[in-house]
Amino acid sequence: MTAKKMSVTQLTMLTAINMLGSGIILLPAKLAQVGGISIVSWLVTATGSMALAWAFACCSTLSNKPGGMGGYAEYAFGKAGNYIANYTYGVAIVIGNVAIAITAVGYIIGLFNINPNPLEIGLMTMGLLWLTTFANFGGASITGKIGGITVWGVIAPVVVVSTVGWFWFKPEIYAAGWNPHNNSLLSAASSSVAITLWAFLGLESACANSDAVDNPQKNVPIAVLLGTLGSAIIYIVSTNVIAGIIPNLDLANANAPFGLVFAHMFNPMTGSIISGLMILACIGSLLGWQFTTAQVFKSSADVGYFMKCFSKCNKQGTPIVGMLVLLAVQTILSWFSIPLSQDGTRLGWIHEVLVAKAGVSDQFSAIVDLSVVTNLIPYILSMAALVTIQVIHRTPRRKALINNIIAAVGAAYSYYALVNSGSQALMYGGVATILGFTFFGAVSARFVKGEQLAHPEHVISGEEDVPAIPFSDKSV
Repeated sequence: MTAKKMSVTQLTMLTAINMLGSGIILLPAKLAQVGGISIVSWLVTATGSMALAWAFACCSTLSNKPGGMGGYAEYAFGKAGNYIANYTYGVAIVIGNVAIAITAVGYIIGLFNINPNPLEIGLMTMGLLWLTTFANFGGASITGKIGGITVWGVIAPVVVVSTVGWFWFKPEIYAAGWNPHNNSLLSAASSSVAITLWAFLGLESACANSDAVDNPQKNVPIAVLLGTLGSAIIYIVSTNVIAGIIPNLDLANANAPFGLVFAHMFNPMTGSIISGLMILACIGSLLGWQFTTAQVFKSSADVGYFMKCFSKCNKQGTPIVGMLVLLAVQTILSWFSIPLSQDGTRLGWIHEVLVAKAGVSDQFSAIVDLSVVTNLIPYILSMAALVTIQVIHRTPRRKALINNIIAAVGAAYSYYALVNSGSQALMYGGVATILGFTFFGAVSARFVKGEQLAHPEHVISGEEDVPAIPFSDKSV
């Protein structure tokens, strides 16, 4: 009996929920630092994200190579492209997990009204990373059930603010916070593009469900496009409604902006409940992403790209060894995201990255910028590979041209986001990406060996030479 498949409506909802995770939770406060004029960045990012989503949907429906974005990149860039796409994506989500943990810490601070120093914030972040890693040892079933419930701790408050919040919206508050720093439109868009893109990261994951929907060639692009558009509308509406309820300065300094707005709309108790739900949602999201991260490294290790330790699983199918290795990396990264103390003693990474800043918001920004930079590398590789994918699969010329134009828009947006992610994030992300080529050099021999075994006539063995290639002056 054939299993019942999802409708295009169900896949659209799934796509939107995949993006409406913990990414939006600190956004109102971060965007308030730019002002309401940051809506320009939302519009630019929404356009770029929809272009990316469409191109990913095209790749998904055509590609027959495993590995998601790595498989797409392999069409144009070979094994090295596959490796770099998987490597940078893995690095991005490892970094992103730290950002999610910092988000949860911000809401814990707001809920319990405490004022921890930078070191304590870092230790709390590390504690959440350890907690969610150990909680994953029970297997995917438990992780999935928890995540499916806790995600509504984000979605429900965001939807309520986007609809009911208009009753508390005051145009004069919104106008006062429109452009507090007198930025130009271009400057406002550039200064907030990384943080708005952060909310859309994960849009490519929806294409992984193409086998579970009827008529994927038609319905996957529709679902991905509408899901991304729906998420964009919710993001834009909710953040701008909040900007018209809470004065700009208060919102910009808030560690728990959604808790603050619900306390203003209803009462402090409601605000505390919302903050508690947001904390649970962050922990649930982090729980799922910790497992997903380990699975990304495991799948790459299974085909020989990453170290074999990432492939080792327990009886529940959980790659515990890989999780512990990734936890160690996240712990180190959390430590280096802690700013320096006022007297200059070492509490974190290079002073230029977080000049004398010590709040959750600043630590969150530094981590998000770095995550966005590394995440954009596989995006760009996938956009470039779509041309080759369509040629191989003989996509009709007119359809291929339209898809390539849309992919070019997505690539242009990706480069725009890269340039405006900050010089430090761009530098460290660039170094991390280049380092990936060194790592690939260490594992590439196994792929070359496999090709030589498949074509022994091309191998030089002992005194034997490679067979000469017939040459004629007619070939010149």
